[in-house]
Amino acid sequence: MTGGAGFIGSNFVRYVLENTDYSVTVLDKLTYAGNKESLAGLDESRFSLVEGDIADAELVNELVPRVDAIVHYAAESHNDNSLSDPRPFLDTNIIGTYTLIEAARRHEKRFHHISTDEVYGDLELDDPNRFTEATPYNPSSPYSSTKAGSDLLVRAWVRSFGLQATISNCSNNYGPYQHIEKFIPRQITEVLEGRKPKLYGAGLNVRDWIHADDHSSAVLTILEKGEIGETYLIGADGEKNNLEVVELILETMGKDKTDFDHVNDRPGHDLRYAIDSTKLRTELGWQPKFQDFEAGLKATIDWYTANRDWWSSAKAETEAKYAEKGQ
Repeated sequence: MTGGAGFIGSNFVRYVLENTDYSVTVLDKLTYAGNKESLAGLDESRFSLVEGDIADAELVNELVPRVDAIVHYAAESHNDNSLSDPRPFLDTNIIGTYTLIEAARRHEKRFHHISTDEVYGDLELDDPNRFTEATPYNPSSPYSSTKAGSDLLVRAWVRSFGLQATISNCSNNYGPYQHIEKFIPRQITEVLEGRKPKLYGAGLNVRDWIHADDHSSAVLTILEKGEIGETYLIGADGEKNNLEVVELILETMGKDKTDFDHVNDRPGHDLRYAIDSTKLRTELGWQPKFQDFEAGLKATIDWYTANRDWWSSAKAETEAKYAEKGQ
């Protein structure tokens, strides 16, 4: 699998090792978003880490013949970073995906591509609809547009070359091992360091939250049961606006729920994401287990509280970057 030292990737590695008898080889470039410590303590008889770039065709073609399937998590993924420097998103999300699907085609390997609901653009706050597999793509940032491009590459390789592939588009993940530049861990660590959380604009933007373990179980289900050529949307009916999430973090951490700062909004900030995962549930029998967002958020807060060593070294640099943008 690619990107296994990142947030949702490392959670997937742990989930697979705990719930199956599979062995996992991780290919990860170990950029700022990848952390070896997220994979610490794993059974080395069933797990190995290779440091390298998914766009390195020679390395990819050396590794692919050794495995039965490729699960492609690796991506440049932070919207704010894509707005300030789009080029890495093209290199990783487009060229990297091309390199992997070419290797999978050449060596006739099963391929699963991890993507995002952000490829569909956004919904109005009062729209009764949700994204489905038939929703047209309408990306709004360099990040989401390169992810849309990578999805389309996979679809084209399935149709033109017979690639044995599936795709999943997931809503916003939360849980342990997420980089502190992201919304929920940023707010938690701000409180832990004695500062106020930061809320973009009025905080009315809605995200459909899913625990990383539920994402992992869905991906494993698709890998084992999914129909080749199909796309599956992964969601857990967890719609909440950013204001609600910040207030809940503050209350859970024993603070006044109004004790936060408003900061400059993100350019082109999508209003609302919402996933309809009916196809995944009815056709493959998947169900999320972590549907109590408050309980999942409390467990996430507890993890960041207990694991300061994992995130503290990156905190100052992360906040300095936000400060430059007035965020």
